[in-house]
Amino acid sequence: MDAAGGDAVTTPFLRSAAYIAAIPNSGHMPRTSNPWPPITKTLRKPHELARAGLIAPGNIAVLERVAAQYAVAITPAMAELIDPDDPADPIARQFLPQAVELDMQPDEHADPVGDHTHSPVEGIVHRYPDRVLLKVTHTCAVYCRFCFRREMVGPQGLKTLAPKALDAALAYIAGRPEIWEVIITGGDPLVLSPRRLRGLMDRLVAIDHVKVVRFHTRIPTVAPETVTDELVAALKSPTQAVYVALHANHARELTPAARAACARIVDAGLPMLGQTVLLRGVNDDPDSLQALMRALVETRIKPYYLHQGDFAPGTGHLRTTIAEGQALMRTLRGDVSGLCQPTYVLDIPEGHGKVPIGPSYLESDGGDVCVESPWGTRHAYPPKPSAAAAESGDD
Repeated sequence: MDAAGGDAVTTPFLRSAAYIAAIPNSGHMPRTSNPWPPITKTLRKPHELARAGLIAPGNIAVLERVAAQYAVAITPAMAELIDPDDPADPIARQFLPQAVELDMQPDEHADPVGDHTHSPVEGIVHRYPDRVLLKVTHTCAVYCRFCFRREMVGPQGLKTLAPKALDAALAYIAGRPEIWEVIITGGDPLVLSPRRLRGLMDRLVAIDHVKVVRFHTRIPTVAPETVTDELVAALKSPTQAVYVALHANHARELTPAARAACARIVDAGLPMLGQTVLLRGVNDDPDSLQALMRALVETRIKPYYLHQGDFAPGTGHLRTTIAEGQALMRTLRGDVSGLCQPTYVLDIPEGHGKVPIGPSYLESDGGDVCVESPWGTRHAYPPKPSAAAAESGDD
């Protein structure tokens, strides 16, 4: 049961004429035995989700309250992946709103990683000496239910940087020669037109001390059709190394269309990295996490970070514990290629920085060190001489 006493959002239901008749504004839909037409536009309202067969009509009212607080958007590419008859569907858990999001826990915060604390000018987050975030837009193609910037993104959130604000942000970068890397994020910067992206890159090229530009995006998986040759060309730089970091949380997101979109990026000479959030019910089991990491590598994307869930409001149902995350990381080590190993990280709440929190394989009493293998066996380091070597005097 959900917080309002109705069925959970992803509870299975019958796709029947009676079901459709109970949905507001559904009179135009055909009453057939297979009434679910292809989804051709982004779904943004609970009644649209119901018409698409993704939520039960009885949940529309409470989910309108959720949508009023936290933006909702599900692209056709993601909506078509959801199995509404599976109450544990991992794609649905990422994108379909749930009533439990209205339950804010005491340790949750509207700005859980301290963006505002480290924002000297609008659009810039300068937390580390050699790099800055440049948040050019707060619009996304989809809105994740676990987003740590959920209070800032979407129609009710912050807006795309105005020209004067963008000028000030770029002036901040230009005036600080210690800034080696600019990470373009938001929101999702690849929702911008190729023309605007090209204009932004031209201005960054003019800043000599910026050597690396990184784009953080979900677009290649959630809207792969928009990754055109024109968009890819707009990201390139004649003088800087440009990386594209893809946010993906489940192997099913890497559809043939998504892999083709990523190939267009990589084939253009732009290396790709993978970022994943550890999410309960999505990828918090060994099989799902291993399948995702392998799918990324097969797509020529190097897994970069596995993020511990942040204390964003209304996201407690999706967070795991650190101990659970460390145990999952152990399942990757040894049995899965080294190419598939992300760094498990925590953004310390309130903006104190990102740190690795993976499991340790070392124990020391101040002298000798004991090393645990990926399969749980323990070994001294340096290794103790064998009995035969000790008798022969060999070291």
